[in-house]
Amino acid sequence: MFNPNPTVETIAIDEQHSCYVIDNAFAEPERWVEYACRLQHEFRVEGFNAYPGPELRMPEGVSQRLDEFFMLHIRRHLGARRTLRMYSRLAIATAASESLQPRQWICHRDRMGVPPGQCVAASVLYLFKDHGLGGTGFFKPRLSAFETDLLVHDSGTLSREAFAAKYELSAGYMTQSNRYFEKLCTVPARWNRIIFYDGSRFHCSDVTAPERLSADPRSGRLTFNGFFTCSRVIRE
Repeated sequence: MFNPNPTVETIAIDEQHSCYVIDNAFAEPERWVEYACRLQHEFRVEGFNAYPGPELRMPEGVSQRLDEFFMLHIRRHLGARRTLRMYSRLAIATAASESLQPRQWICHRDRMGVPPGQCVAASVLYLFKDHGLGGTGFFKPRLSAFETDLLVHDSGTLSREAFAAKYELSAGYMTQSNRYFEKLCTVPARWNRIIFYDGSRFHCSDVTAPERLSADPRSGRLTFNGFFTCSRVIRE
């Protein structure tokens, strides 16, 4: 399933955090695109996260292979000790800018609220050849922790109109800095590239050309995503 001899590249996000990049990740990436095409009717838009399109949960065997790859090549770089739980999915971004909900107008974090002895990691494997469909952007808050938490909370509870009026934001994919977040970097998309990063850092899909999004897995922004909750390495 995965390249047995990957080369890991490190891209700095800020002074303390990095993104870990592996090209030529899947041994046969075209098979995964065809798999997505065959099961396209099973993709569903989930209501519990901010992803702007339909998703398909992967079988446990597939997730296990991703976790093994993560364990062998990445886990130690992110300060993780042991995977406690994880899952993977295929996803395809399809939402038009004007249809996005407020929580999709801003960057986000994955699985907040884990205990101090745990950490979260995430991965994205790009399964599209049109690199203009966008990689992944990373951000840091400009506000205090309290103000940032309130902004995130409001993005999930206020109406589009109320959120826009309160924060002076409008519908659309976040690709640049604003008064609430500073953009730190973008990791570009590349066919069959996988990236791993600390899921507690603010990030989002860097969709700069939403008019090019498509529901067709052969031409759209198809990704294979992983989410890991791990015990944290205890440093003396």
